[in-house]
Amino acid sequence: MTNVNGGESPSRLEGKLSAMIVCWILGFGSLISWNSMLTMGDYYYNLFPDYHPSRVLTLVYQPFAFGTMSILAYNESKINTRRRNIFGYSLFVASTFMLLVLDLATSGRGGLGSFIGICVIVAFFGVADACVQGGIVGDLSFMLPDFIQSFFAGLAASGALTSALRLITKAAFEKSNNGLRKGAMLFLAISTLFEFLCVLLYTYFFPKLPIVKYFRSKAALEGSKTVQADLAAAGIQTKEDHNEQNERLSNKQLFIQNIDYALDLFLIYVLTLSIFPGFLYENTGEHKLGTWYPLVLIASYNVWDLISRYLPLVKFLKIESRKGLTIAILSRFLLIPAFYFTAKYGDQGWMILLVSFLGLTNGHLTVCVMTAAPKCYKGPEQNALGNILVLCLLLGIFAGVSLDWLWLIGKKNAF
Repeated sequence: MTNVNGGESPSRLEGKLSAMIVCWILGFGSLISWNSMLTMGDYYYNLFPDYHPSRVLTLVYQPFAFGTMSILAYNESKINTRRRNIFGYSLFVASTFMLLVLDLATSGRGGLGSFIGICVIVAFFGVADACVQGGIVGDLSFMLPDFIQSFFAGLAASGALTSALRLITKAAFEKSNNGLRKGAMLFLAISTLFEFLCVLLYTYFFPKLPIVKYFRSKAALEGSKTVQADLAAAGIQTKEDHNEQNERLSNKQLFIQNIDYALDLFLIYVLTLSIFPGFLYENTGEHKLGTWYPLVLIASYNVWDLISRYLPLVKFLKIESRKGLTIAILSRFLLIPAFYFTAKYGDQGWMILLVSFLGLTNGHLTVCVMTAAPKCYKGPEQNALGNILVLCLLLGIFAGVSLDWLWLIGKKNAF
């Protein structure tokens, strides 16, 4: 076992490309199960037409994600990040597999009992999401910004690829018996396998990359205790005196210094989740595309959300000004009246354009904020700040899915 040391410059270390690919896969894996559920929403609306599944399942998911993340963010400096992330991905594997088992056990029948069972499993998704997103983002915050960008691009890719797969399975199974169910089962099986791949990559491959070992060793020298287990897995021994030699800012101080970034993330996701996905499934009316319409809208959002997360790699497209970010984020709220009047008076082309712009701004602004905020801090502080920002992001999602129900006001037969 080698000891922690400063090591060579990260520019000379091998494994950057491999690390970026693994970060992308880990991001993909942390949302593929949930995005699969959202994308096969037409199947759940067919099973549970009276229960508003898209809205209810999202509302079940988010309190558990936010509550778990609050506890983890408060105690992040004492938590073994390796165990946290492995537990999160393993819980995703078990929960996704249980959705598959539940559907097989009930033979795809609806009813209140089945819906409650799905809600319980979705609550476990929320817990897993909090473990993984906060843990991975905190871990990557003291590494390269490119790693965070890759992780968030993977998050968006899970939505884009599941949407594409959903369109393919709908076309393939549309005329067959139980076509919707066959497509849903395929989704859940693929998701389970992919989550298992994430467990293997994070446990055995990622910790041993030279560039990852460098940044984790550097964080340990700066006083981080959360990386000890990952360094041990890579064959590097930490010394206790390294863990105590540096003072760090408290979570409260970090939050106050970065309150604009925290508010930015909150506002981005309040707006996005007040529209996506519930409004797109239930408030956009009927058009020429018929049952394909909500699937096309979801796919349009996911594709542009993915594309936009690569735009900050182009330097002149990256917004680095704190004031500029806040102005851009506040201006997105003009989309609320735009969606309202387009749903009421516009045709499907205008709605697809608006949804695409929603995805484009969501992904681009998220990456700009997440890559700008952790700069100029020591490793333990960057890890803590990453957890705080994910907490604000999840709070924004929770508020957004709650406000999404306001679209049902005045809608006939809402309940």
